[in-house]
Amino acid sequence: MAYNKNPISLREGSVFLNGIEVMDSVKCSVKFTPDTWKGRTLGEKSPSSRWLGYEISGSITRRRSKPWLKEMIMEYIKTGVTPEFSVQGISDDPNSDFYEEFGTDTVTLVGCVLTGDIKLLELDSEGNVLDDEINFSAKDMV
Repeated sequence: MAYNKNPISLREGSVFLNGIEVMDSVKCSVKFTPDTWKGRTLGEKSPSSRWLGYEISGSITRRRSKPWLKEMIMEYIKTGVTPEFSVQGISDDPNSDFYEEFGTDTVTLVGCVLTGDIKLLELDSEGNVLDDEINFSAKDMV
């Protein structure tokens, strides 16, 4: 008999870009934000709401170990074609209550495009390690 609660540990999981595991990933977060309409008619005390669409966005923080971001930027500068990629995140904490009832939790995003700033170079006299925070939007979740 188990007496303790076992919430999902955020340490247990994997992140994949274009099917290749990001071995140096530190954090991953994906958000679904509904595009909503809200309105009322005369005499109504509270408004009605509905979803009209959505935005999927996220971020991956990883330790820099390969120059793939710079290569992606250089390819865009050369061709003018917006780079797209896929992201898959897997939460698989076998000791959690969630895993016991539902198993692995997987999110797969396609049509991902980088958004926000991309660090080309960073130096620090304190000697910290270089983490890239990659922000992106996704066209769809499959």
